[in-house]
Amino acid sequence: MILVTGGAGYIGSHTCVELLNAGFDVTVFDNFCNSSPEALARVAQITGKKPELISGDCRDQTALVTALKQSKAKAVIHFAGLKAVGESVEHPLSYYDNNVAGTLRLLEAMQECNVKTLVFSSSATVYGNPVKLPLTEDHPLSPTNPYGRSKLMIEEILRDLQHSDPSFRIGILRYFNPVGAHPSGLIGEDPQGKPNNLMPFVAQVAIGRRDVLSVWGNDYPTADGTGVRDYIHVVDLALGHLKALEKLGVSQNEQKISNDEGCLTVNLGTGRGYSVLEVVRAYEQASGRSITYRIAPRRSGDIASCYANPERAYALLGWRAKLGLNEMCAHSWHWQYTNPNGY
Repeated sequence: MILVTGGAGYIGSHTCVELLNAGFDVTVFDNFCNSSPEALARVAQITGKKPELISGDCRDQTALVTALKQSKAKAVIHFAGLKAVGESVEHPLSYYDNNVAGTLRLLEAMQECNVKTLVFSSSATVYGNPVKLPLTEDHPLSPTNPYGRSKLMIEEILRDLQHSDPSFRIGILRYFNPVGAHPSGLIGEDPQGKPNNLMPFVAQVAIGRRDVLSVWGNDYPTADGTGVRDYIHVVDLALGHLKALEKLGVSQNEQKISNDEGCLTVNLGTGRGYSVLEVVRAYEQASGRSITYRIAPRRSGDIASCYANPERAYALLGWRAKLGLNEMCAHSWHWQYTNPNGY
């Protein structure tokens, strides 16, 4: 049994699909502050298996202990947390409370219940402004906003915990830019309010929910002047979590725990960067719709390029991203077209 915190969210729901398809039993722990219970109904529709659901907040240690005991979890995948960079600048205390304090309560609950295997949802934002590209896991860590700092604080807590108690096995997965949707079109990214990320905004322009895309700067030192990022299909990302569990000693069948690894840190990205305008053109092709955009001034804090060196993930986990930009856009559009207003 795997306990998935934030399992009804965008990445969490896709990971639940892959866990269930791989033969794991899954319990979701979620407070639905930025997700919908409908996502879990869709997960059951895709897989033919219904994940168990326990409603609760990660800052509630008593609820976490109850969830761990009730589910008989052998491992935890921890997605629960706030994730918008701009919002974190405006409301830093909420981010430290939800992300850092929530993780502390989870770790204390895991200790109490003797559950010692965790896969943590980190972010490439821990690197800050790249000193060199592609980004490797030993790149200096210097996040530039409270969201990224909250992720780095949690990483440090996890490393300290594993050092103090080597029976913990921890996987820290640094995501680049998750996009796309399940090929079925049943689950996908459903941002609350105005999207913070490029592809859901492009999708909402394509479907007619928004009039125009703002492209923040076209004078960067890139091929077409727009910012370049490493986009990864959310299904590839989800499969990376299964590979991490396997490396940490959790098998799909008997779900026994072994002691292969202590604390591992890997990038999950494709190793290829795409510019904003490349994404726009690919989305136009996938959707058959014209994407209206306007060039706006650069945003403070934005960087020209950011993309991963994913070789450590292949060496340690045997994982590589398989889906390209065309699939990312096609699956995103299928989700958006069949669910024009989200869940």
